Amino acid sequence: MSNKAIPVLATLSAIGFVVTLWLMYSFAPFDRALLFNQKIFYWHVPHAFMLFIATAVCGVSSLIFLKKRTAKWDDLALASAEVAALFGAAVLITGSIWAKAAWDIWWTWEKRLTMSLLLWLTLVGIVLVRRFAGASADRLAAGLAVFGTLGIPFIYTMVNASDHHPQAGAGGAALASHPDIKLVMWLGVLTFFLWFLTLVMMRVQSVAAEREVRELREKGLDAGVLS
Repeated sequence: MSNKAIPVLATLSAIGFVVTLWLMYSFAPFDRALLFNQKIFYWHVPHAFMLFIATAVCGVSSLIFLKKRTAKWDDLALASAEVAALFGAAVLITGSIWAKAAWDIWWTWEKRLTMSLLLWLTLVGIVLVRRFAGASADRLAAGLAVFGTLGIPFIYTMVNASDHHPQAGAGGAALASHPDIKLVMWLGVLTFFLWFLTLVMMRVQSVAAEREVRELREKGLDAGVLS
């Protein structure tokens, strides 16, 4: 996509946020037990979807980079990792708020929650490795990205009847909900997908610019122009 797509996506995302917020409070059913805490569902689930998508993009880009050593794939992998880390933090925070309201616990070491935390720590590790690991940072981060991507199907399916967390999939609580809830939820997913594209495209541009500056500086140092 061209640079012109970024403001378009950002505008569509903003419209989606406004419409989703309005539908959350004026259209979607109101849970009398959870009160307004139930509304966090419409943020938690879309963030989880975007966490998976961003991590998958990072992992696939990293695999291609390891094979081809092409800078553009490395830029996409880094941008996706940073965005995925942000979405992952939102998933953990909103999930904890929901858990406190629904089950009166902030956190429990269930399988899905533990794997989600591990995935987020892996994403944070990718960002830290890229910043501090030196010359081999790109390859080390790519390996971490592939490892994190492999955990996505386990997180999606790793839950049983003993867990508090609702089950995902075709028979899960989210997709078997009231039709109005599903409508607002999927609108939220679409909105955050547009936001995800906006963030990744913006970050890819800045990452590419930072890389070009580093390369120019290295050439300047080699030529003796810079000291």
